[in-house]
Formats: sequence, structure tokens, C-alpha cells
Amino acid sequence: MSESYVECLVKARQNVMAKALMILLIVLGVAALIAAFLFGLFWLIIFAIGFGIGAYFAARYINVEYEYLYIDKELVIDKIYNQEKRKRIATYSFDKIQVIAPVKSYHLANFGKLSDKPKDYSIGYEEQPDLRYVLFYEGQEQVLFSPNEELVKIMKNAAPRKVFSD
Repeated sequence: MSESYVECLVKARQNVMAKALMILLIVLGVAALIAAFLFGLFWLIIFAIGFGIGAYFAARYINVEYEYLYIDKELVIDKIYNQEKRKRIATYSFDKIQVIAPVKSYHLANFGKLSDKPKDYSIGYEEQPDLRYVLFYEGQEQVLFSPNEELVKIMKNAAPRKVFSD
């Protein structure tokens, strides 16, 4: 029995909301600190510390990377926050996958459109050419992801009738 292992790491678009929240919390923290020292309102230092802690936690979710692992007929997707915290998002068995194809592939015509709000584990934007892929799983779940050529090749070798690279 042959065992296969391929991993692919892609950096997603920065979370704009978390970045804006972090900047707002920093500004509020600095303003509270200045007001505490100028007006002698030392209880504002507690708010400044709270804003600083909030900014720290918002900063942890700005940089997101996705890691795709192909391990013996399974595709595992992990989410990595700020290169520190890893979270397992999903595991997809190739026995239950219906099709994997590029976003604009004609092979996806029989499976519906991407208007159902697919789960997006990709880079987050459309490149030229668009290298994102769609995975239909058990007829219920649509997953958008951005594999590299090596991962597509190994998936195609594992399931040649389910994986298309157009």
C-alpha cells in the first residue's frame, strides 16, 4: 500500500476588520493614557490597559495562513493565526468528495454555482489566472481553496475521475 504526503501553505488576505479594530483600540488606549496623565483621572489607566489587551488579541487574527495536507486519500485543512496558533478546520475523505476543479471549470456545471456562499479557505482574492479550486463534498458542502501544482498532481493521481486541472 502506497502512502502519500504533500503539504501546501498559502497566505490569505489580511483581515481588514481585525486590523481596523486593532488600530482603533490602540488610538483609544493612547488617548485614555494621555487623558489620565493630563487631567489626573488615574482610573482611565484601567481603560487604557483594557484597550491595549484588546489590541493585542485583535492583532493575533490579522495574519492568517491555510495549510493543506494530503495524507493517504484525505485532504486536511488547518488555519494558522499569526504563525503561532494552529486550528484544524476540516478533513475531507476522497471517498466522499464528488469533484475538485478550478473555479471557472466546465466540470463544475453539474454541481451548481458558487452562489451558496462556499467555505473559503483560499487566498481570498482572484488572481490572474485564477488558481483557486472548488471542492464539492457529499453534495452539501462547497469548499474554495488554493492548492499548489504538486498538491493538485498528487490528488489527481489518487482520484483521477474526481480531480480536474483543466
